Amino acid sequence: MGYRNLMAAGAAALTLAFGAAAAGAADMPGKGVTVQPIKSSIAEETFQTMLVMRGLEALGYDVKDIKEIEYAAGHVAIGNGDATFMADHWNPLHVDFYKKAGGDAKLYREGTYSAGALQGYLIDKKTADKYGIKDVSQLKDPKIAKLFDADGDGKADLAGCNPGWGCEKVIEHHLDAYKLRDSVTHKQGSYAAIIADTIARYRQGEPVFYYTWTPYWVSGVLVPNKDVTWLQVPFSALPGERKDVDTALPDGANYGFQANNQHIVANRAFAEANPAAAKLFAVMRLSNNDISAQNLRMRDGENKPADIARHVDAWIRGHQDVWNGWLDQARAAAR
Repeated sequence: MGYRNLMAAGAAALTLAFGAAAAGAADMPGKGVTVQPIKSSIAEETFQTMLVMRGLEALGYDVKDIKEIEYAAGHVAIGNGDATFMADHWNPLHVDFYKKAGGDAKLYREGTYSAGALQGYLIDKKTADKYGIKDVSQLKDPKIAKLFDADGDGKADLAGCNPGWGCEKVIEHHLDAYKLRDSVTHKQGSYAAIIADTIARYRQGEPVFYYTWTPYWVSGVLVPNKDVTWLQVPFSALPGERKDVDTALPDGANYGFQANNQHIVANRAFAEANPAAAKLFAVMRLSNNDISAQNLRMRDGENKPADIARHVDAWIRGHQDVWNGWLDQARAAAR
């Protein structure tokens, strides 16, 4: 081979090498960048969080193990750059947390990860039908309240919401707004333990009164309109900046809480420096049914990290074209 041919061959090899390196960089736009995911103490949020983590890993990011922190402090940590993202920001339930952590100036929230989450109060259908209970304000009546008295103090026991989740503020506001403070006790602590006790009492034929949300496994065990009934509220009443918000749903039902969308919230500076990750956060979508189904598997015993990782793998395999499309959009955003 002559000198010119050798030079041409060398140039071609270099071009191929640089092309391969460029292609590799394009496929892995997050290479060398560290990500710190966080979530609340709700174990069932692990699935949604791990799904986002798996997408970031596919883009080359160095994703650390999840750190657990409650929502208010978690939003601040993301705003300050001490954490990168959370996959379970509820909007508008967490609007105050979002604003206090710096709002859009410090936080990135684009797209809707999971839409149409509901929350509210439910009682067992047998008691609802027998006594004609349709509205939570009916528990002002001591005779009605006493039906749900599990500890013998004469007041209804409401299986409620953990401090720090955001829903507890709405419940406490409702107790005053609907004049239930003297007839209802808001039971707080570990929601998992409280709801387990509630389900056990239901299975023993006792009346139950509890707060829950969807998507979550509870409504797969105590099925609304079959086992239990949603309670209406007499009027909309929310605390703080949302005091004038109408909580009625499009069908006219009013459960006292706004329907929420779940978003991936990330550090604004990180999102701007990492367009691939920002695009992934914006385009990922997960149905309420998929979340509830996975959460129920956790409740039935498949709750170890290896189990949840297996659920994530199965979801990706079952939605491979959608998954690949998200990654393609993310990589394109980085080019």
